Amino acid sequence: MVAKQKILIVDDDNNIAELISLYLTKECFETKIVNDGELALKEFQTFRPNLILLDLMLPGIDGYQVCREIRHTSDVPIIMLSAKGETFDKVLGLELGADDYIIKPFDSKELVARVRAVLRRFQPKPTAVVSDEKCASYPDLTVNLTNYSVTYMGKQVDMPPKELELLYFLAASPNQVFTREQLLDHIWGYEYIGDTRTVDVHIKRLREKIKDHPSWSISTVWGIGYKFEVKSE
Repeated sequence: MVAKQKILIVDDDNNIAELISLYLTKECFETKIVNDGELALKEFQTFRPNLILLDLMLPGIDGYQVCREIRHTSDVPIIMLSAKGETFDKVLGLELGADDYIIKPFDSKELVARVRAVLRRFQPKPTAVVSDEKCASYPDLTVNLTNYSVTYMGKQVDMPPKELELLYFLAASPNQVFTREQLLDHIWGYEYIGDTRTVDVHIKRLREKIKDHPSWSISTVWGIGYKFEVKSE
């Protein structure tokens, strides 16, 4: 059984902390709640979390100081939580070593998405086989992510990085359907969640450059998203 990833929730408002814990527990994380900075530093040593959700306005030692102390010894991911939305507060938090900054009140889905995104960047998901060259090849189409090149019908196709990454992501998982939200998360990151037009625009541009082939196509799955469809002989 895979061990659950552990989240330390540091917030002096226990109602908010319990609500966050509920969101994360439903997503199969293990959580622990503390309500002040001094306890946060103690639990950090004993609980050994994979990520810390850290409120800034804490009694005694504030969130900035907690972050500063932890960064002396660890690079564990820290997401700061605050009702302060001023640029100065965000910049200060990030300069002290926070990995992200979320303004209260926040949407539960956004919170979970940001937690997952930060964990994914900090601890990449291992793969069974790592190829030196990331390349997806089909009749009359080769997408090479290693050198960011696309060859279509024997010719090089100029393509911006995000278009190429989107094409490779789809082509590397033939016939698998991806929602627009999944594509946003994988290609652009959590900060674009909700703006699904980004995916549609890039798909439209890809189709202008890469036309459907008798063996494959970039297909729309109505009401869901897109897939790179490989057609049977």
